[in-house]
Amino acid sequence: MHSEKQIQETFDRVAQDIPGFIAASLVDLESGMTLGARSLRAEFDLTAASAYNSEMVKQKLKIMKALKLETTLEDMLLTLGDQIHLIRLVSPTTFIYLAADRAQSNLAIVRNAVNKHAAAFT
Repeated sequence: MHSEKQIQETFDRVAQDIPGFIAASLVDLESGMTLGARSLRAEFDLTAASAYNSEMVKQKLKIMKALKLETTLEDMLLTLGDQIHLIRLVSPTTFIYLAADRAQSNLAIVRNAVNKHAAAFT
């Protein structure tokens, strides 16, 4: 497992690559626990967001199982009025959760930056 310092350093690089970066965390899927995080906004509660997003990922995996889909879940996108949220699975047990300002960034930039650095968490 990666140290919190290594996770922080990787998210620092992600933040540099994404204009409008708000926050990112590496999350344990089963517990919803934040393993490491980086936020530029103190009011953005990454701990709560990570926990709730783990529930959303687990529900999507249950849906895929119920539909007997023979594939894997790569990422999930949530587009808010002013933000882009991307959830990217990096292993069967962990995922990256990232939020960016929609006025300063776009899905292609966000997805490219997350994919570029996701290997650091495998």
